[in-house]
Amino acid sequence: MNKGYDTNDYQWIKELMRYPDTLEKRLGFFETTADIVLPEDPIERVIFQARAKVAIRKIAQNRGHILMVGKPGTGKSLLAEMFRQVLDKSLGDYLRPRKAIVAFPGKDDNHIRIAYEDPMVIDAIVLRLKREIETAKNTAPRFSLSTQINAAKRMRHWLVAATCISALVGLVFPQAFIFTGIAGIGALFMFMQENNHGAQEKIQQVSIHTRSVKLKQISDQVPEVLYDPRKEGDLMARVSEPDSRNMKGGFRHDPYQSANLQTPPHQRAYLGAHAKAPIIYIDELKTLIRAGYMSDMLEIMQNRSYILEGGRNSGSGAADRSEDPIKAENIILACCNHDTLSYLQQEGEGAFLSRIEDKGEIIQMESVVAEDANTIRQVVQYVKQEIGQLAKEFDLSWGDVLEKEGYEGIRKRTEIIMGRSLPKDFKLEEREFSRKAILEIVKELRCRGYDGKLSCILRPINGIIKAAEFNAILENSPLVEPHHVVAALKEHQGIEGEISREITDHKKNLKKYIDTMTDSIGYAIGLAVISSKASGRMYGQPLPIHGQINIGNKDTVLTSGRTGEIAKAAAQNVRASIKKVLKKINAPNLGFEMHVEYIQAHDGVEGDSASVAMDIALVSDYIKQPVNQKYAITGSLTGDIILSVGGVAEKVRSVMDTTLGMEGACIPWQNKHEIEPLLINREINYVEKNAVPGIRIYREKDQQAPFDIYFCKNKFSAYEIVMDLDREQVEELMIQRSKKDLAFMRT
Repeated sequence: MNKGYDTNDYQWIKELMRYPDTLEKRLGFFETTADIVLPEDPIERVIFQARAKVAIRKIAQNRGHILMVGKPGTGKSLLAEMFRQVLDKSLGDYLRPRKAIVAFPGKDDNHIRIAYEDPMVIDAIVLRLKREIETAKNTAPRFSLSTQINAAKRMRHWLVAATCISALVGLVFPQAFIFTGIAGIGALFMFMQENNHGAQEKIQQVSIHTRSVKLKQISDQVPEVLYDPRKEGDLMARVSEPDSRNMKGGFRHDPYQSANLQTPPHQRAYLGAHAKAPIIYIDELKTLIRAGYMSDMLEIMQNRSYILEGGRNSGSGAADRSEDPIKAENIILACCNHDTLSYLQQEGEGAFLSRIEDKGEIIQMESVVAEDANTIRQVVQYVKQEIGQLAKEFDLSWGDVLEKEGYEGIRKRTEIIMGRSLPKDFKLEEREFSRKAILEIVKELRCRGYDGKLSCILRPINGIIKAAEFNAILENSPLVEPHHVVAALKEHQGIEGEISREITDHKKNLKKYIDTMTDSIGYAIGLAVISSKASGRMYGQPLPIHGQINIGNKDTVLTSGRTGEIAKAAAQNVRASIKKVLKKINAPNLGFEMHVEYIQAHDGVEGDSASVAMDIALVSDYIKQPVNQKYAITGSLTGDIILSVGGVAEKVRSVMDTTLGMEGACIPWQNKHEIEPLLINREINYVEKNAVPGIRIYREKDQQAPFDIYFCKNKFSAYEIVMDLDREQVEELMIQRSKKDLAFMRT
């Protein structure tokens, strides 16, 4: 028995194999999700965030502020909406404003007065004033030019008569025709003058009736209702880009700024979220910081009121302001990520955070939670909620078609969309998940988590659940089964997943080429990951490594390409580990120049998870022992001990593809729980090689395509798996090589 392991260690590995049965027993409370009853309490529909839910209930009771800090997709927005629903049901009738906010003319043309009054009272006052203005408008003396029109008309009649008389006289005395012409021209002029006065009278009458120029000064005194609680009754305002305009309000631009047409400031005023909504939800504090609104927010949170200002340096409304403060007794719900939190800790020595903690709480959203009976139940509940949400979406999208054409119409239209025929009994209805399908969802959450915990980043899981639903619907399956979920996972890879898939496809060909062109001495298959910032998921991929040791040069280690600082430090640890063995066997200090190459890793390498693979590649080159290229290795080497690394489940899953030709992997002992999700819905057996314990997973049915995972405590355990050599054998080969090197140097 290898002295690195004891009896309990072997028992530990056998206990791991019971994980699928243990998980299925935890899911024994249902057969399908149709058996699940959702909680009535809205807050309980948010899963995993137990601490946040307790805090948000307490804050709802005390009407304090909340800052939720966490990764995207952990439920911050959903928790804010549930908070609104709970407050609406419990205290909504008291929290919701009941008085209208009214603006009046102030002490001069740039000031307004603010008043809070019952909306019914304000309606009566405004209606009475408008009626009085309308009455004054109707009883105002009508503009008239009748005197001028009548005078022109009389003069026209006299001139027409004179024209006729002079024309008759002209028949006897031709000189009279001169007077006839003059009188006729005068009559025509007076006719034009009469029409001109009539037109002017009409224009003035219409202008006075529509614009009420004479009554404008009175109309400008009518109060303006800025907020009516009967029309704007939302308890929570969602502000995605907080700034002075949408948070505080201001004064609109006035295009009529001259003569007697300008609009008074109280009619141009408008209010923001502070004045109208008891709860303000700021989805991302980073936008508030960019807008430079933090100082205003702090002042309003402190004073719970503010003065309405124009907010512009020039133009209409720049000098406008309110004489009275506007109430701003808001509950602030804000969300941010950890990068924004670090800024808030420095800004004003944490003034905003201090305001939150004074009357509320800063909530750290969980990114992973322990897997237990309670969290497993919550996963099932979450899937059930998403099924219900999909049913609502179907009703919204296809409800009218179903009502008019029935399921036959939906089938025909869906065939056009999908481009293929569907069964006659096809129905576009949501499907419930089977228990084994839920196991696949739990498996995915475990793979995306770490330390044997479930990931709390649920937003990407929504797309997987819906895609699995559509797969089952198109197959006309009564339930969503595991293979529907597996297919959905392949469809929802994300950008990083597609990049990882392309890299892995390239690495398949690269690995085959290396296998055919080399004797596998100095080559090892490491494992790397690509992390998605959007979903938090890691995508594993093989990382071929080549190591070479040259003697007689400077005692150092060299890594090619764009290698990160952590990866360089890991290479130094590997050098120290090898030098430790060389010192132990009393090898002469000849100078060992160690070269490490991450083959075709053009985007660079960062991290220490490939350090064990580096060590194996270098030792293999030094002792000229081939490395089994069908086994991948991951782990952080410190001395001779292998420590845990991240993303082990995803790394192993990336090399389980049968087309890659891999037969197993060596992972750190500390990461043994990370492979538990890979055992779900699989046939498994216990295996042991050279006293190193492991688990065999069959990738295909009928125990075909086995894949062995070995749990290594130190680098010598990995040597046992990939080089079939124990510690003593490796050290003996290193002694022989050092003797040859010394003899070579002497000659």
